[in-house]
Amino acid sequence: MVRRRQRAEEETAQAVVRGESLAPARTTGPWDADDDYPQAERVDLGGLRLPVGPGFEIQLSMAGDQVDGVIVLVEESALQVNAFAAPKRSGIWDEVRAELAREVVAAGGSAEDRDGPFGPEIAAEVPAQGQAQGRQPVRYVGVDGPRWFLRAVISGRAAVDPEAARILEDVVRGIVVVRGDEPMPPREAIQLRLPAEARQAMEEQQGSGREEFRPFERGPEISEIR
Repeated sequence: MVRRRQRAEEETAQAVVRGESLAPARTTGPWDADDDYPQAERVDLGGLRLPVGPGFEIQLSMAGDQVDGVIVLVEESALQVNAFAAPKRSGIWDEVRAELAREVVAAGGSAEDRDGPFGPEIAAEVPAQGQAQGRQPVRYVGVDGPRWFLRAVISGRAAVDPEAARILEDVVRGIVVVRGDEPMPPREAIQLRLPAEARQAMEEQQGSGREEFRPFERGPEISEIR
């Protein structure tokens, strides 16, 4: 915590010398890895540190052989989170939000902007997947951070029930984004990975032929989806 605070103070001082202005420090999450964020039980997924709670099931979404997102399932609700690189001087949520709205409408759904707990978001209805009929409600949430952008998609009961939504919104608030210092083009996905203990448990499961995969005694169940 002390190192993060010192680094933030140094960056602020350097910006003042250069005559630049910095955005005010965040008082709530999602957090940057250099922020003085509150401690909590989190799963380390490399590019994201994800808070966990009782009853959570965590699945990793795959793009080819790369992990590009995480899905949190809680009772009748789901939260999908993806993190992307973003320009240093400007956010991309306004642009991404307009693109998402156009895509939803083009697919036969509806989308409208509204104010949410993280700022502007999209309240949408999208065509149901699989054998389901009609449309299903979905919320698209975006947060611009320092050189990163976090997109969250809330579906199921939490898309329409404020009480159920609060659980998943708290997950978003507790996320820590680990962007890294390497150069990345805007919108490139920040890659995630299974934590070491989960990789070991998966290898042991595959070797023994067991069906259940529970890498933690207490905490979420992690699996992969493609």
